[in-house]
Amino acid sequence: MNPGNRMIGGLLIAALFLGGAMPLCADEALDKAFDALKTYDWGDNREALKPIDDAVVAAGKDAEAAKAIEAKLSAVLGEDIPQAAKDFVCRKLSLVGTATSVPALAKLLPDEKLSHMARYALERMPCDEALQAMREALGNTSGLVKVGIVNSLGARRDKAAVDELSKLLADSDKQVAAAAAAALGSIGTVEAAKSLEGFLGSAPEPLKNDAAHAYLLCADRLLADGNRMQALLIYRALAAADVPRHIKVAATRGMLSATGKQ
Repeated sequence: MNPGNRMIGGLLIAALFLGGAMPLCADEALDKAFDALKTYDWGDNREALKPIDDAVVAAGKDAEAAKAIEAKLSAVLGEDIPQAAKDFVCRKLSLVGTATSVPALAKLLPDEKLSHMARYALERMPCDEALQAMREALGNTSGLVKVGIVNSLGARRDKAAVDELSKLLADSDKQVAAAAAAALGSIGTVEAAKSLEGFLGSAPEPLKNDAAHAYLLCADRLLADGNRMQALLIYRALAAADVPRHIKVAATRGMLSATGKQ
C-alpha cells in the first residue's frame, strides 16, 4: 500500500473511532450526573449535574432525546433521594415532562415538602393527565397542601375542576374555601359564575370579601372571553350588593366596559 492510501486509511479509522467514542462519553457523563444526583443536597456543587441540564436543553430539538431524559428523570424521582434532588428533578420535568412523568409527580402531591415542586412541574405540562392528577389529589390532601393544588387548578383555568372546587366552597377550612372561590373566579366560566353567585349570598362573614373578589374576577374573565351579557349581569349584581366600595367601583367600570362605554 502506498503512503497516501495508508494515510487515508488511518484518518478513516481515527474518524470512526472518535465518532463512536463521543456518544459513549456523553452517555457516561450523563450516567455520572445521575449518580451524583442521588446524593445531591442543598449547597453541593451543581457542576456535577450539568450533563443533565445539557440533556434537557438538547431535548428541545430531539424528540427521542426528550423521551429518554424524561424517562431517566421520572425513574430517579421514585427513588429515595434527598429533597434537593427531587426539587431539581421537578424543575427539569417542568421543561420536558409529558403524560409519561405525571404518575411519578402525582405521588409527590400529598407530600408537604414536595407538593409545591410537583405542582410547579404539573402546572406547566399541557397534557390533560397533569390536571387530572391534581384534581384527584384534592381528595387526599388538606390544609395548605390542598390550597396549593386548588391554586394550581385555578391558574390552569381547569374547567373540569369546577364541580370539585364548588364543593370546596363549603369546606370547614376557610383557607381552602377562599382558595376555591379564587380558583373558580380565575376559571371564569358560566358554571363557575353560578357557584360563586350562590357563595356570595351564603358565605360566612370572614369569607364575604373573598366571595365578592372571586365573583368580580369571574366577570372579568367572562368579559375577556367575549361573554359580555353574563359578565354584565355579574357586574350589575355586585354594584347593587352589600360589598366593599372598591368592588362596587370595579363593577361599575366593568358595566361600562361590557356595554362599550368609556
